[in-house]
Amino acid sequence: MEQKRLLFVAQEMDPYLALTEMASLVKRLAPMATDNGWEVRVLMPRFGVINERRNRLHEVVRLSGINIIIDDLDYPLIIKVASLPGTRIQVYFLDNEEFFKRKLVFRDEEENFLEDNGERMIFFCKSLIETVRKFGWTPDIIHCHGWFTSLIPMYLRTHYAKDPIFTNSKIIYSLYEQDFQEELNNGFLKKAKISEQIKDKDIQLLEGLNNVCLNKLGIKFADAISIGSEELSDVDTFKKLAAKKPWLEYQEDIDIQQKYLDFYNQIIG
Repeated sequence: MEQKRLLFVAQEMDPYLALTEMASLVKRLAPMATDNGWEVRVLMPRFGVINERRNRLHEVVRLSGINIIIDDLDYPLIIKVASLPGTRIQVYFLDNEEFFKRKLVFRDEEENFLEDNGERMIFFCKSLIETVRKFGWTPDIIHCHGWFTSLIPMYLRTHYAKDPIFTNSKIIYSLYEQDFQEELNNGFLKKAKISEQIKDKDIQLLEGLNNVCLNKLGIKFADAISIGSEELSDVDTFKKLAAKKPWLEYQEDIDIQQKYLDFYNQIIG
């Protein structure tokens, strides 16, 4: 029987970056899936606060060198990798000097929301898909965690819809409590529409340019939804939008790994 493949995509993961409950959840789920026979890979941004020496990151030269185009500008993608401590799981870090060199995550020293967070998200989401294509590795499930991954389901179902790497991949989008109350900059919508395959109706949900709208977009194009935060605002709105898609409620610590494993198996049938 062919080994099933599971790709985790997250803006944070313990021990590399731990700001919210997302970091610990991803760290628990990835080894659990591996222990149950899944082939697992994790991709995340290489924010400047991640210590490369301590975490033993090194560049994957054979994968680096891709240029990611955003609004007709080229941004070099640098790919680094580390092994998750205590496991054989490879964690890949997507890097670019302009977007991720700063010793910041989403806010500056005065707690101001960074002006280019939208562009950083576009770069990460597009880079992630191009990296998986470069792997030549077809995931059965792509599990996207948090708003910074919210463009990935749309990109996969529009711009990359005919790519054989992703044709049969199922996408899970995990919702977390709002990380920010601000709005993305006004140029975000134009830049996020990376090709003619993305129609105005596809991106209409983003007109509010806020955290809620990003989550709505993730839900619209995902195949299944899970809840990563015990407290989640607008949950009724999200459930209405999800309609009959498989939905996993927030899970307490008891049997959480088994509940997610059952959910994964349900998604791929």
